[in-house]
Amino acid sequence: MDVIIEKGCGLDVHKETVVACVMGEGIKKEIRTFSTMTGDLFQLKSWLSEKGITHVAMESTGPYWKPVFNVLEDSFEVILANARHIKNVPGRKTDVKDSEWICKLLRSGLLAASFVPPKAIRELRDLTRYRRKLTQAISSEKNRVQKVLEDANVKISSVVSDTFGVSASRMIEAIMAGNLNPEAISDLAVGKLKGKKEELKKALVGNFQEHHRFMIQASLDHIGSLEKIIADLDQEINRKLKDYHREFELLQTIPGVKEQGAASIIAEIGADMGIFPSEGHLSSWAGMSPGNNESAGKKKVERRPTAIRI
Repeated sequence: MDVIIEKGCGLDVHKETVVACVMGEGIKKEIRTFSTMTGDLFQLKSWLSEKGITHVAMESTGPYWKPVFNVLEDSFEVILANARHIKNVPGRKTDVKDSEWICKLLRSGLLAASFVPPKAIRELRDLTRYRRKLTQAISSEKNRVQKVLEDANVKISSVVSDTFGVSASRMIEAIMAGNLNPEAISDLAVGKLKGKKEELKKALVGNFQEHHRFMIQASLDHIGSLEKIIADLDQEINRKLKDYHREFELLQTIPGVKEQGAASIIAEIGADMGIFPSEGHLSSWAGMSPGNNESAGKKKVERRPTAIRI
């Protein structure tokens, strides 16, 4: 294979160890193993600098590549490669051979770098993804409240479209406070629900026990704590978005894209579209452009991203 990169290093990254292989012009092939403790990673960095290494390549192995990447990214051109693009020959697989194989592919220019956004975008991505998880958790808790109400045969959801809307929330608060009078609770309805008072009175006649109150209160407390964390996340997300104010505002001009959607788009694809050769590469990376997979005259649709998701 023709050599394109003069001095390179291949890393085989694991949870507790990193096997590094260096090769290059004027460098005798050398392989060393380092632990993934921060101090040892800086020793790896110093060793690579001493060897005059300019490029480093590694495959994406769960979350284990991230601390290695964070330590090396400011001193070398680090290529994070898709694992399926650098498979070694079956039957001859060891950590040492893997690191050597990665190094050979790197120096021959056969590794395509996956999209790893800048640190600021990676941090924003952590925040938006965590916010999304917490929002899903709130939805799960709300479903649990509705399930407990059904267990108590309080059929609010049969009459009210949103169990956590203004009217339903006021009714649940009254029930939790010990008011089990259907007439009094139905009077809490507002808006169009006032016209469904008779249906509400029937739906509110249940078998509400202390156990149901305990379960609902636990879910409501959890929802409250999650909403507090989400509020803190929103503040931090807005702080991170100050450097991308123009992009943030432009994205919201797209029909259907609001603040959270715009923040998530920036967090997932960044603000520099120059890293994608074309709009086709971007749509492929986003999973919106299926690749071709045909065998024996049959076509199978599959997603073929141009870069791994991190």
